[in-house]
Amino acid sequence: MKLKPWILAARPKTLWASVAPVSIGTAIAYGDGGAHAPSAACALLSALLIQIGTNYCNDYADFARGTDNAERTGPVRATAAGWVTPRAMFRATVAMFALAALAALYLIYRGGWPLLVVGALSIASGVLYTEGPRPLAYVGLGDLFTLVFFGPVAVAGTYFVQALSWSWTPVVAGLGPGLLSVAILTANNLRDREGDARSGKRTLAVRFGDGFARWEYVGCVLGAALVPFALVRFFDAPRGACAAAIVLVGALPAFRTLARGTKGAALNHLLAYTGVLLLVYAIVFAVGWVL
Repeated sequence: MKLKPWILAARPKTLWASVAPVSIGTAIAYGDGGAHAPSAACALLSALLIQIGTNYCNDYADFARGTDNAERTGPVRATAAGWVTPRAMFRATVAMFALAALAALYLIYRGGWPLLVVGALSIASGVLYTEGPRPLAYVGLGDLFTLVFFGPVAVAGTYFVQALSWSWTPVVAGLGPGLLSVAILTANNLRDREGDARSGKRTLAVRFGDGFARWEYVGCVLGAALVPFALVRFFDAPRGACAAAIVLVGALPAFRTLARGTKGAALNHLLAYTGVLLLVYAIVFAVGWVL
């Protein structure tokens, strides 16, 4: 039981956002003859630890700001529920980011200073997502942060540390998992919109309303499905990657949920379901790329 609060605080249903871009970056590196298993493993471990650290920081910071309270419609948060003390959550946050930095040492050794910059910016963004005087999530920049760091940065970084060369292909390919990660965040923000508005958390769902958030979700899924076709058209990518567009078929139940105007806690399933869509997208994209 002592371990369960930490597992829940890590938000395991969303961790595919770290696995997906590393898988895609590795597939592209493999296709170019540059796959390197130790680098891929370290990239995956570092990405997971950064995301868990970000989630722990979010758990701590949202409790401190009063965002997570008794009126919350989403899953119970460890700090707000009293399962973990704020001090313990803060220490765990620091530990996760420290372990992520440790896991990245081999990547920095192999890839040089560009990987040092990427790692430092990723950790800094993870902290500033919900901490600091103007946290990214509280001023409506969470979607942009998610798109960039769980998309092009993660895919291109994974590719670079393996192939040791630069290419625009993984940067563009990163838009796919990045957009689906934004869809996960959009489902979260749509569910929490009313509570976030009361606590001053100005997400895009709060700023532009319920309808905007629903269309943002649809647009993110459609955009992700189009990315492989753009890669084939402009970057001579393997046509097999276009099979990832099957995510549109899988997203139909999610679209119906949004069209029905579902709100509040009923959207918890949508968030987890979108995480599965992201995983399927990454697997199909990667397999289609290398076959």
